[in-house]
Amino acid sequence: MAKSLKDEIIEQVDQLADPQRRQVLDFARQLATPSGTPGRELLRFKGLISQTDLDAISRAIEEHCETIDPHGW
Repeated sequence: MAKSLKDEIIEQVDQLADPQRRQVLDFARQLATPSGTPGRELLRFKGLISQTDLDAISRAIEEHCETIDPHGW
């Protein structure tokens, strides 16, 4: 029977020395901690960009973001 992902993680962690286990724990905690700015804090920016500018941004994205320049960076 296939092992669950959790079982595989535990199996690997069991093979580590305590300092490495601490690193794994710290990393797992970091992954579980939300990062970034909550959306409600961004509401103060609502309406600051004109509809004309938003339309221009949308057009630029549609026209240029899905193209590949083989000689670009």
